[in-house]
Amino acid sequence: MKNRLTLSIAAGMILGVIAGFICHTRIADPATLTATAGYFSIVTDIFLRLIKMIIAPLVFATLVSGLAGMESGQDVGRIGLRSVGWFVCASLVSLGLGLMLANVLQPGAGLHLTDSAAEVSTGLNTSALNAKDVITHAFPTSLLDAMARNDILQILVFSIFLGLALSALKRDPRVAIVVQTIDGMVPVMLRLTSYVMRAAPFGVFGAIASAVTLRGLAVIYTYGKLIGSFYLGLLILWAILIGVGYVFLGRRVGSLLKAVREPALIAFSTASSEAAYPRLTERLEQFGVDRKVVGFTLPLGYAFNLDGSMMYQAFAAIFIAQAFGVQMPLSQQIAMLLILMLSSKGMASVPRGSVVVVAAVAPMFHLPAAGVAMVLAIDQILDMGRTMTNVIGNSVATAVVAKWEGVREPTKRDVAFDQPAVETR
Repeated sequence: MKNRLTLSIAAGMILGVIAGFICHTRIADPATLTATAGYFSIVTDIFLRLIKMIIAPLVFATLVSGLAGMESGQDVGRIGLRSVGWFVCASLVSLGLGLMLANVLQPGAGLHLTDSAAEVSTGLNTSALNAKDVITHAFPTSLLDAMARNDILQILVFSIFLGLALSALKRDPRVAIVVQTIDGMVPVMLRLTSYVMRAAPFGVFGAIASAVTLRGLAVIYTYGKLIGSFYLGLLILWAILIGVGYVFLGRRVGSLLKAVREPALIAFSTASSEAAYPRLTERLEQFGVDRKVVGFTLPLGYAFNLDGSMMYQAFAAIFIAQAFGVQMPLSQQIAMLLILMLSSKGMASVPRGSVVVVAAVAPMFHLPAAGVAMVLAIDQILDMGRTMTNVIGNSVATAVVAKWEGVREPTKRDVAFDQPAVETR
């Protein structure tokens, strides 16, 4: 079943490219072309709506269940510190790699673009981001409102408080019923997730077909240098993440990559971290990561550990500066790195959150809004790679934290990912 779904998703991608290319080349009227792309995107919209339907209760149930099962608040604090420590280091590496490669490869050099007098609208909310807004936003005024907006960070905060309260009172017979109820929600949500994921190949087909119908394959050549440079950076980042994972997990890191290849492919094809989250949770648990670690570290990683998005933000900002001839000395680039580090936290739930961060930071360093609009034109292609990288980074982080906790144990299902299954300690 696992291999069948993976092959179906790959087939959906290929068929989407073919269908989109045929429509793009045979339909001359722009209005008809746009309408055709809209029809393709219907199935994708339905699939993503189904995903959004389950994401909030799934995060809530898995996180609260995991926290309620912990023996003490010390477990939460220890896992939290280890997770955040990993996330901060990974973010700095991703941002630094993006700055370095953008300066070495210079994908925007030679374009000699000039900023127009008129302000170019990107359709994004670029109000200033600051530490106060990021911190206060993390605390919800209403759980129902946070769930309605699928704000993972706010759901995470509420779930932590509720999970800790349940853990402290779980020996009370009245509270035990609540814990059992939430524990019972977890397998139900996982079964519901398996139903929803059967629609993934159709969602992938619609997303790819719609994008190619509108833009064709020419966009790949037009922005080839930027796309190629960015994906080269992603490959290097993958190598770093896998290498660090190997230090802690040994050869099991290969088994981990096999386990998460399906959610990574979903993330790449749909450019949606939310679409990959349910299957990623299931695969990590099948790999052998303890449920409480998955339920705590993975949602936290979705809010704070977006390695691909980190590198993209640094890459995009330097690309805009090069394209418009804006000189940025190294000291200014380092300052921008730190601002991006702070501003990006908690932006995972914002549509095109990475572009929002770049657009918000750009005025601080005199980068033209027209450059943001230019990058936005191919953001879908770049978003696919950075979203897949986010999934890989969070998978490695969760598995490593579980290893530190000493709760990573091989399971029977794990054997299917890596033969033979030998755990070295």
